[in-house]
Amino acid sequence: MVFEKRYENGLRLVVKRMEGFRSVTMGVLVGTGASVETDEEDGISHFIEHMQFKGTKKQNAFEISDAFDRLGAQVNAFTGKDLTCYYSKCTSEHTAACFELLSDLFLHSTFPEEEMEREKGVVCEEISMNEDTPEDLCLDLLSRAFYGKKNYGRNILGTAKNVKGFTVQDLNRYKRARYCPENIVISFAGGIDFKTAQTLVETYFGDLEKGAFETRTIELIGKRKSLVKTKPIEQMHIAIGYPSVRRGDSSENIVSAINGVLGGTMSARLFQEVREKRGLAYSVYSYLSSYAECGLQVIYAGVNPEQKNQAFEAIENVVRELKEKGVTAEEFNRSREQMKAGMLFGQESSNSQMLLYGKYMLYFNKVFDFEQKLEAINAMTVEDSKIALQEMFDESQRAIALVGNTKEAF
Repeated sequence: MVFEKRYENGLRLVVKRMEGFRSVTMGVLVGTGASVETDEEDGISHFIEHMQFKGTKKQNAFEISDAFDRLGAQVNAFTGKDLTCYYSKCTSEHTAACFELLSDLFLHSTFPEEEMEREKGVVCEEISMNEDTPEDLCLDLLSRAFYGKKNYGRNILGTAKNVKGFTVQDLNRYKRARYCPENIVISFAGGIDFKTAQTLVETYFGDLEKGAFETRTIELIGKRKSLVKTKPIEQMHIAIGYPSVRRGDSSENIVSAINGVLGGTMSARLFQEVREKRGLAYSVYSYLSSYAECGLQVIYAGVNPEQKNQAFEAIENVVRELKEKGVTAEEFNRSREQMKAGMLFGQESSNSQMLLYGKYMLYFNKVFDFEQKLEAINAMTVEDSKIALQEMFDESQRAIALVGNTKEAF
């Protein structure tokens, strides 16, 4: 059963009761992230996410961690391009105590100066770690190549220079502009009833006042170019991006099915051709990245530098053959079953359900309809894929990123 509640200040609550579960996952989702930051704010969404755990009016950083541990609870957070989420998982008997803790760190963080200086060092190390992870670096570079330097082209971590310069005033200013009730969804999934969830939200978020929420316009100014990052490493990392459908598009399901055929599994064409048949890569895959205004079809491969041209040509051939000849009935049915299985497997995880229903409410302002989604997937046909492929994989609009010991693009 799924329940929802909307409050006068704009706050939304969604609860997925999962019968037989003795645990609960709770999340506070905010519709903000790297894509809405200015140049001066670059990295601030992620830095605030870190700082929220560093002390409130009631507890210091250690006391927050210790309190969750005493309940046997898990707590974490993440920042994306258009979403920041704070979440915790606990046994059902500790739901109230756990939500009180989560609410405290979300609503009443004080950003102590001493903790802030320490955390700047931590985040700068995270930025350095990203620089030393060439696969992540390559995918970040692809976003920059496809979207440009702003909005969805931003690295979530920001720059070390910005991070070092953030002040308490900067963090509070950004929170006032973006951490507003109309931009927040609270989501519960697991062994919890709606009345309990409603009481908890109204107890701790009932006084949250509607503020001066800043709606920020995202301008898509991508250059669709090739970018190279030279690093003295053993592998060559290749990422290719094509324009794809935006989140909620009517062809989103069929495009996902086509991506499954291309590179979503070990039986997909990229894995079979590039790795199994030709031995050109250990890791090769594809995925879709969809946002409110746009989408990106991504292909990634890590290859031997001496075989980078062969690998790139092999990937191009797979894509062109898929676009020109389409998918077979066997491939289509296999990919569709993978999509259905992923949805059904997700129903066995309270973490997955909390995020699914929370994000859907945040993005579309309505409750996710599982059965409707399943029916839509079942209704797809091979003919639908032929129509969708006509708009996919436009080489004139693609972007390419390369990370490795080279200065030359393709």
